[in-house]
This record gives sequence, C-alpha cells and structure tokens, in this order.
Amino acid sequence: MAAPPSFTSAQPATEPVRHELFFLNYFRLVQALIYSALAFSPTQEWPRLSNIGLAHALAVAYLVFAALTLILTRRVASRSKLIVSATLVVDIITAVLAVTAIHDARIGISMMLVVSLSAGALILPLRLSLFFAALATLGMLGHSALELPKTDMDRELLESGLFGLAYFASTLLCYVLNRQLRATEALAEQRSIDLANLSQVNELIIRRMKTGVLLVDDANRIHQINESAWMLLGNPSADQRDLGQLAPELSRRLYHWITSGKLNETATQLADGVPEVVPRFARLAPNDDSHVLIFLDDTSLLSRRAEELTLSSLGRLSASIAHEIRNPLAAIRYSAQLLAESSDLGLTDQRMVEIINNHCIRLNDIIENILQLSRRERSRPETLDLGRWAHSFAEEYRQGNDLGVDSLRVIAGEQPVAAVADPQQLQQVLWNLVQNALRYGRLPGEPARVMVVARHGEHGVPIIEVIDRGPGIAPKVAAQIFEPFYTTHEYGTGLGLYLARQMSEANQGSLEYVRVAGGGSCFRLMLTPAHRSKGMDDGD
Repeated sequence: MAAPPSFTSAQPATEPVRHELFFLNYFRLVQALIYSALAFSPTQEWPRLSNIGLAHALAVAYLVFAALTLILTRRVASRSKLIVSATLVVDIITAVLAVTAIHDARIGISMMLVVSLSAGALILPLRLSLFFAALATLGMLGHSALELPKTDMDRELLESGLFGLAYFASTLLCYVLNRQLRATEALAEQRSIDLANLSQVNELIIRRMKTGVLLVDDANRIHQINESAWMLLGNPSADQRDLGQLAPELSRRLYHWITSGKLNETATQLADGVPEVVPRFARLAPNDDSHVLIFLDDTSLLSRRAEELTLSSLGRLSASIAHEIRNPLAAIRYSAQLLAESSDLGLTDQRMVEIINNHCIRLNDIIENILQLSRRERSRPETLDLGRWAHSFAEEYRQGNDLGVDSLRVIAGEQPVAAVADPQQLQQVLWNLVQNALRYGRLPGEPARVMVVARHGEHGVPIIEVIDRGPGIAPKVAAQIFEPFYTTHEYGTGLGLYLARQMSEANQGSLEYVRVAGGGSCFRLMLTPAHRSKGMDDGD
C-alpha cells in the first residue's frame, strides 16, 4: 500500500488490420481451391473444360497468388486500398478466364465474383468500387459477346447483364453499410477514449481529495486507498493490506456498522502523529455486501473550515459595529479637543481630557483594524526592488512619525532584490511590523533599534526582514501571535499581525517569526521572485 500509482493519459491503440481485408483474402483462397477442384476434377463429365491447359495453369497460378496475399495480409495492411485494388483486378481477370476455360461453371464463378466485389467495397471509396463493378460487368459481357456462338449469345448476354446489375447493387449496398459501420466504430472508439479519460480524471480527483477514501472487501482487506487515507493511516508499507492489523479501531467500527447499522461519529486517531478522523461508511452498491467504502474526515480540516466561517462572520459583524461606533466616537473626540482648549480646566480635568483623547485614539485604531479585516481588498502586484523600496518606506515613516531617540535603518546590498507584491499592502505590512518593533522591541531604559533588511534567501527568494534588539518573544507566545484577537498588551487589538500575515498570503508570500540569537526578534517576509526578463523599475 505504497503511494498511489502515477496517472498516464490514455493512448490511442495501434490501428488493427481491417477484418474485411482478412475476409477478402481468405475467400480468395477458397475461390482458388474451388477453381483447382474444377480444373483437376477426376471425372471429366462435369464440368467439361473448354481449354484444359488454360484451366490447369489458371488454377495453379491463382492458388499461389491467393496464398501469397493471405500470408502478406499484415505487412500490406498500411496500403490496403492499393493492394485491394490490384488484387480485385486479378480477381476479375481470373474470373473471366475461368468462365472461358470452365464454361459449365460460369454461373457459380460469376456469383463468387459478387462476394469479392462486395468485400472490396467495404474497404475502397465509392467511385473505385463502382469502377471495379463496371470492369467485372464489361468482362462478363465481353466474354459472352466474343467467345460464344450466336445461338447462345442472347441468353448469356442477359445473364451477364443481370450479374452486372448484381455487381453494382451489392457494391452500393456494402459501401453504405461500410459507412455506417465506420461511423459506429468511430463513435465507439471516441466513447471508449472519453470513458478512459473520465475514469482517470475520477481516479485523480479521488486521489487528491482531502478526505481519505478506502475500498475494503468482506475479508477486511484494503483494495484501493487514496493519498489522504494513506497519510491518515500513518503511511503504511505496501504489504500491509489487512485493515484489522493496520487500524484495529477502524476495523472494529466497520464491523459494528455492518452488524448494527449504527455509526460511531466520535473522532479517533488511527496512528501516532496523525490528525484525528471521523470515519464514515457506505456500500459500494445497494445490493453489494462484498465491498465497503470508508471515508476518513480529517477533524483538523473541519476545524479550520469552521474557524474560517467564524472569522468571516465575525469580520462582517465587527465591520457593521465599527461603522456604528465611528460617528459617535468622532463626536466624543472632537468635544474632548474643544474642552482641552478651555482655560478654566484644572489639572485634574486636563488629565481626564487627556485620558479621553488617548482612549479615543486607541478605539479609532481598533476600528481601522477591524475595517481592514472586513475589506480584504484584492492585491495589485507590481515588480519592486525591495532595497530601493525599503529606503523609500523608511524615509516616509520617519517623516510621519517622531522617532525621538529610537532608530530605524535599512540594510540592502548593491544587487537589486526583485519581488512581485502590491506596494500599498506591503506598506501596511511593514508599517505594522516596524510599529510593533519600535513599541515592544526595546530593552528597559534603552532606545529601540530597528533594522529593515532586504536580501535574497535560498534559491533566490526575495526576503524583507524587520529586526529589533529587544527581549524577544517567549516560545508559547510566539506560537499564537498570528492568531486574530490575541494580544499581550492591555491596549492592543490582536489584529495587527493577523492582518499582516493575511496581506502577505494575498501577495503569495509568507510571514513568520524568527527568534534572533543573543536577544531580539525577526519578522521575515518571503515574497514571490520577479522574472529576470522584466525591468526592475516597473513598480517604482
């Protein structure tokens, strides 16, 4: 039960030798044997040979010719139209000469020619088939007109004309049947290819499903398994196919379901180090008790989906509340600012107004973060040189924020670091990371020292890092800092880093926390590299 087999596209089969060609060549051999039996008949009473030498030579030559064409059928199948045309000419000439040499068997010989022309019409185009029908008709009429005495000519001309009519009728009928046969064969072949492709698509879909799927027979042996089920069972080896030995709990639940019809929907872990699953069972067919499909639902996937739905609903609700709060908050802040300008306020009242203003600013920041969470605007990526972009960002940040004794510097090499990202969303991510580094990344009594580093990582991946020399983040806290609404600060919203990671992923990047040796923190943003052929100044 190793990894599921690889998939290959359906290949059209090599075109087989047409059955009509084999039939024509076998019939020709039978026809040659009949000519030989007539020519070398021990009794000379019937049929009487008009020309013994011609009959013997014709029978032997045609028998050799029929045997050779049958032996070489497969080799000449690629040029079937040319070979059939040539052999039909020989068949017609031989039939006319056989009627001349063995006149008593003229009716049977003429009838056998109908079969040859009909088989040829199954292979040749209509015009060519009608040509050979006309050639056979002219041959028989010519024999009747030139070889027979005048007393028998009228009767045999009528017979030859009727045989000619039969040649044309059988040729047209077989051509129509051939067209219908080819259309049916082409449709069946196309349906076969479509069915094979559909089967492979279905198999590939099942193989790539996040839900584990197993097919188990009544002997508790696994017949088929997809990748997810293989991993949820702990990546078993190929020779482990007994469900009872591989997953005893799953086998027990399957037996309980088969005997009682009741499903145990509690989660269980089938192997060490794999997520818990909820097994479900289904018959392969309503009346088939020999095979059962087992579906393994990964509870971690269900939890993530539930979390995404919760966050989505919470985002919409929070955005609605934020819009309702913004207007009265603006009125409170404006009133506090007007009150602060009054000269009649005492020190205590001034302190109260300051507290109101500070909390208004904090509440406004919370509202902005919540609105960003609900908007989730689509990224508009451009090609950027991260080094030059980081210098521009740092300069803009210094102009908009008073750093005081704190420091913010950029480290970038001379080589350009080309990346694809939305400049506005990248600005929000870096602003959030730098703001956090300046606020929390400082040792007690010392100024904050923050660096923005633009460089290439492994395999040329563009990286931009925000590094501080503060106390760092405890491992337990670091495991949760990107979760929404998680914060360790009394005035924090818990949305800044969550939004930063979301915008990073929207730009096909990844944001992670890296602890710095010797103290400090590093938030590393890995982006998508730009194509070498594109200019470096497209997004500047």
